[in-house]
Amino acid sequence: MTNNPSSQAVVLITGGARRIGAAIARRFHGAGCRLVIHYNHSREEAEQLARELDGASVQADLTRRDDVERLARDSLACFGRIDYLINNASSYYPTPLPETSQAQWDDLIDSNLRAAFFLTRDLHQELKRHGGSVVNIVDAMCEGGMEKHSIYSIAKSGLAAMTRSLARELGPAIRVNGVSPGAILWPASLEDSALAASANPQEIEATRNAVLAQIPLGTLGTPEAIADATYFLAVEASYITGSILKVDGGRSLG
Repeated sequence: MTNNPSSQAVVLITGGARRIGAAIARRFHGAGCRLVIHYNHSREEAEQLARELDGASVQADLTRRDDVERLARDSLACFGRIDYLINNASSYYPTPLPETSQAQWDDLIDSNLRAAFFLTRDLHQELKRHGGSVVNIVDAMCEGGMEKHSIYSIAKSGLAAMTRSLARELGPAIRVNGVSPGAILWPASLEDSALAASANPQEIEATRNAVLAQIPLGTLGTPEAIADATYFLAVEASYITGSILKVDGGRSLG
């Protein structure tokens, strides 16, 4: 594999319409790649980004098995090839143990882990054909366990284990790596104006200050930092596989 994508290289980014996914899309587009932007509910954002970056958008609900299989087929049909798979899509919300439901388990495991595994399965021959690679977006905070987020932590920890296992199984033809973000963007619930208006501003500010106090670099990261790390591992890191790169400002140091 070369350290630069060919002019024909195509990247599939799950959850690529907004936030970190959109930053990853812009990074690959800037390097000359063509884009397949997956979305579930964010149709307007996905189609707008696809128009802006001359890419394609494909809808799929990653909690539905048939949709995951269709996503692989439809994505490949967009430009006739897939070189890089970025498993970025994720659901995130608390699941305190006493109130946890089977539906929450299925939703979080499917969206964060199962879909990534089966997309890799369904596309691995195509990736092998082009000397491609896979990058999974994990979560640095899951290493120590996240209180009241046990299912999410299980799913992301499973994604990390999958990264290492598939790096062994799919090498040398396909490299598989992970990017583990720390505090990059506040959860969407804190950015939603309706929710923010009903929340206690002092509580929100206290939560943010507590997070920043744990980061040696003293600030949130940016989606572009995650995008740069993702691009590096997908395209440039020709002798790296099975690695998970933390991009967390040092927060995981403790």
